[in-house]
Amino acid sequence: MVVLVGLNTDLGRIKAWWRTLGGDTFVALPPPTRGRYTQSDGHEDAAEMFATRGIATDTSFAYWHWQSQDAFDRTGALKKVLYLHWGGDHATVAAGLGDGPPGYRIVNGGPQGAFQLDRVTVANADGLPDPRDATGVRQFLDRLGVNRHRDHAPLTPAEEHWLHDRLAGPVELSGAAGFVTVLEARRALTRQETSLLLPAWREEYAGRLTEWRAWAALLNALLRHGHEEADDVWEVVEETGPQASECLRAFPSPRSLDVLRRWSLAGHATAIPAWLDVHRAVHEPDPVRSAHTLAGELTAHDAPEASLGRLFTALTAAVTKDWRAARPETDRDAAQAFSALTAVRFATDDRLPRPLRVAAAASAYDRVAHVREQAAGYAGITEAEVLAAVDHYEAARDGLLAGTGPDLTGYAGGLGDIYHRYRTLSPADVQWLRDRLAAPSTGVQGVAFCLELLHAHGKATEADLVALLPRWKKELTKQYRTTYTEWRHPLVTLTCLALDLEHPAAADLLAWWAKPKPLWKAPVRLLTHLGAPDEAKAAELWEFIVSGGDDNGHLMTWVLLRARLDGTHPLHVADKLIGEPGIHPYTLEHVLIGVADPDQPLWHYAIDPRSHSWWRRAQEVADHPGLSAEARAIGLKAARRHCIARYPDQVRPPVTQGEVSAAHAWLEARADRTAAD
Repeated sequence: MVVLVGLNTDLGRIKAWWRTLGGDTFVALPPPTRGRYTQSDGHEDAAEMFATRGIATDTSFAYWHWQSQDAFDRTGALKKVLYLHWGGDHATVAAGLGDGPPGYRIVNGGPQGAFQLDRVTVANADGLPDPRDATGVRQFLDRLGVNRHRDHAPLTPAEEHWLHDRLAGPVELSGAAGFVTVLEARRALTRQETSLLLPAWREEYAGRLTEWRAWAALLNALLRHGHEEADDVWEVVEETGPQASECLRAFPSPRSLDVLRRWSLAGHATAIPAWLDVHRAVHEPDPVRSAHTLAGELTAHDAPEASLGRLFTALTAAVTKDWRAARPETDRDAAQAFSALTAVRFATDDRLPRPLRVAAAASAYDRVAHVREQAAGYAGITEAEVLAAVDHYEAARDGLLAGTGPDLTGYAGGLGDIYHRYRTLSPADVQWLRDRLAAPSTGVQGVAFCLELLHAHGKATEADLVALLPRWKKELTKQYRTTYTEWRHPLVTLTCLALDLEHPAAADLLAWWAKPKPLWKAPVRLLTHLGAPDEAKAAELWEFIVSGGDDNGHLMTWVLLRARLDGTHPLHVADKLIGEPGIHPYTLEHVLIGVADPDQPLWHYAIDPRSHSWWRRAQEVADHPGLSAEARAIGLKAARRHCIARYPDQVRPPVTQGEVSAAHAWLEARADRTAAD
């Protein structure tokens, strides 16, 4: 996005004010470029600025990044809230930002949130904006919860009347989306309004119905009203596809059940939770019996593991919801505890078919310790019964999970959350990873995950390489972002494997990397030097690193490469780089933690404070007797900043109270160690 900045634009005025900020204990980073895309990039920019200008490292700072820059349109006008992120002491940042520039206001998001900058607007005595004031209308809708999916406060009569007035007569759909969403969140969109909106929506958004922001709200209202134009409504359902599952879930009927069943059996796992709920409403209220029936249908249609996993998740959610409905006084934490216990019990529940018990065993894997820890606190079940269920689960778990693994098609962060499980590979793990690589259905993300683990642990073979060779030109040459993952682009890893094996395919792969296009490969080409390393590759990689080019794993690659050439542990290689000219300290700190275990380096572009893997590596570096005091201090600093010590509820998978207490004890035992050690 190119933004035109003038002194009289919102962006121009905000930048002019921004340049006036700062002091002895607070600095405002310069406005962002595309290189500052995330919050971690902002913290890296701060560290670089502090080092360059000799600013104390404990100075507080504020910034916004390129994603926040989308708050401005191409003319520099502020179209939504500008989020201001920060680091250091929250109170110092709040004082440094103040109230904002004239004509604007800053809302404090609290110690775990961002500051929000927006225009000052005017509302009448009822809190209603002038309909012609686009900013005031946006703020009004935000206040009513246009971007939230629950916990909507009731509308006042004046608010509801104002919203209905906006939908009276012909409306411009894009501008009406917020009004439709806010009204239907309270089930207040009228039958007459849906009658007017439906034909307008189908005409203006023909062939792309879900591009209208309020499509789900309108479809929900149509189903709720039992609209007389039923055929039109069901044509819309078919056109929107599985994305409409939640709307059908809210209004169960034999027709909606047929649609959800068809979508689910066609492989659309997102429809499965709604299918279970509607099946219960239409045929079988008992969630276990209903899930058993659906599992049978999925198995008969050769559904993928992900579909059965989604069915189990839906079953657990349904059982937990029923349990909580019978106990309205229970809170969210109690419901989560019950959900964990349910997963433990379902893993050995003979009423469920084996595929669902396997899914239960996988779901309970990281939660069984919580169940054991909280055994005395479950209502309606004794501690002895809970502990017996845990023992039963642990006795059956390995047999259930043998030859299984995670869903490779889901959110990459979910795979990152369980990466610590694969620090060592069992024979069953190795076989599962190899089977997934050989399966043509495994996508690019799955190939990247499995191949990285096998290659890093020294378990990748020529057979794995040969299995992927027919696919590499058509599938693996596509862009796949690995900024936030612990694994590299699969073609990087495949090239390294081919080079290590001295396979003839290495020549073809290197020839492809040498071509100028596609452009996405240029930033990661040098990462292939880790395969069959030599001094020439090390020199080329080092030259790039000290040139100041954008690091996409280059320093980590050089450290691992140098360690292989020298026959030493990569931690010792990284240790020697501390204070080296041309080496960015922030990147080196990440590398030092990431290479603590060379059999499973952590390729995430920054230290992940929520990760079990990063916590354990930070501890190991901090306590490593063979490292310098400076290196151990880096490990201790990373450990102190980890969420397990500060915000344990953010660690994924969740940690037990015992783990949190152990972490605090470990840190307290090292409280006398300073940054200089």
